[in-house]
Amino acid sequence: MLIRCRAWWVLLLGLISFQVSAKEEVVFCVTFKDKGTQSIESARLSLSTRSLARRDRQKIGLTFSDIPIFQPYVEEISSLCGVHLLYTSKWLNACIVSTPDSSIFEQLINTSFISSITPIGNISTQLSTQSNKAKITGNASYYGNAWTQTNLVRGDCLHDHGFRGQNMLIAVLDDGFYYVNSQPAFDSAFSNGRIVDTRNFVLGGTDVYSDFHTHGTEVFSTISANLPNTFVGAAPAAQFALYVTEDTQHEWPIEMYNMVAAMERADSIGADVISSSTGYNTFDAPYQNQNITAAQMDGKTTVAAIGVNTAAQKGILVVMTAGNEGSGGLLTPGDADSAITVGNVDASKIPAGNSGYGPNAAAIIKPDICALGQPGFVITTAQTPFGVSGTSIATPQVAGFAACLWQGLLSKTNSEIKQVILKTSSLYPTPQMPQLGYGIPNFCNAYLTEDIPQILTETTSLVFPNPFSTHLTLPISKGELLQASLYDATGKLTGTFLKKGATLELNTEALTSGIYFCKIQGSRGIQSIKLIKY
Repeated sequence: MLIRCRAWWVLLLGLISFQVSAKEEVVFCVTFKDKGTQSIESARLSLSTRSLARRDRQKIGLTFSDIPIFQPYVEEISSLCGVHLLYTSKWLNACIVSTPDSSIFEQLINTSFISSITPIGNISTQLSTQSNKAKITGNASYYGNAWTQTNLVRGDCLHDHGFRGQNMLIAVLDDGFYYVNSQPAFDSAFSNGRIVDTRNFVLGGTDVYSDFHTHGTEVFSTISANLPNTFVGAAPAAQFALYVTEDTQHEWPIEMYNMVAAMERADSIGADVISSSTGYNTFDAPYQNQNITAAQMDGKTTVAAIGVNTAAQKGILVVMTAGNEGSGGLLTPGDADSAITVGNVDASKIPAGNSGYGPNAAAIIKPDICALGQPGFVITTAQTPFGVSGTSIATPQVAGFAACLWQGLLSKTNSEIKQVILKTSSLYPTPQMPQLGYGIPNFCNAYLTEDIPQILTETTSLVFPNPFSTHLTLPISKGELLQASLYDATGKLTGTFLKKGATLELNTEALTSGIYFCKIQGSRGIQSIKLIKY
């Protein structure tokens, strides 16, 4: 969705009235009406082989939003005296620039290719004084302090099946990743070259480690940390891109544009999953007039939501925080249609009082699911994990395990992975309270349900009773050769059916209550059936 043009006289009144200190510049979003003479083929040259492969795998074609921004337009804007180019966005068809003199844009009032100019933040012109820093089968003991949050969503089952995020690329958007390049918990990712890209969209450049903000470090640890018997994250073998998009000094609209630019970069390098634990609803002075209204929280209107939905259209699985506003509602882009929006619960699966919830303005259920964040454990500058509360901590857990699930189900599209996660969550398809959405995901069930090819026959779909108590029966047709086994939710074999006349039967008296999967193998294929024991 393109940002619509606003009346020029309104824009210019707003631009001229902005006052900044001698050490600051105003940041503007300048959107363009078109992309010049470029064809769709130019898009292919701007994307990595990995990015194109991700799209090809999901049968996603190139679109107008993939065409690079028309460089002559950018050059004309950035050539104006006092205008500094920060970055561009092909998805928004815009450039983000700063200037100490707002009135300079009066020169552009009759420029044919410009659609709109919007002030979105301020930026300091002082140089930063911060310096660079020098650069599996698991159980409760193995995961250490990460066990409760891992086991709550049965992420350990994915690891037990060998899916720890290998060859999956996760982009994390946050405020900074201080100490990630020197903390032992991140050694395996850093020293093995699995942090493949970094970019600081707030300060510029590629340094994301030098500032003293650790929120991003906390978030990243829930995915990537790898200290067996102390703390093991959700996808400890994945590849990562780390992007600073959040300015902790202010709450300004530019941060949403930073998010879009970061998501574009994630797309261009071939990221599979994007995780962000930042969100927005109101802004600091002088940008209160751009506060997000209730009507704009419809999943498709805010700049941040547009970015999320565009990323999803490119085949990326996007996981976003619901925010910590409680009954005050969601933060954008947690309202986005395409996002897996995450709330937080305690270890008893009770929703946290500050976990934001909807539905969004389009009546779509948000959050979609919840994970542990009351508290969830993290690890940062010290080697001792500690508890932190909030949806910020629940969100990256879901992103990490979703990457592991997708690794195991690589033939599926991003939207199919999202649906698999939702359909195997505890309250699907009937949410019982808005704070929980579809409940707590069960990544083990998600994998076991989808991994076995579904070749349905009239015979093999008749396992009964379901729900069951003391026994299970499977009728077989004359001459049909079948084998049937029962597995619990962890993937452990709990019994093999025995042939009795024209049926296969299994005594289940000794089994505990819960969810099971019956795997049926025959000459015509394989089927997996979800069963429930009282």
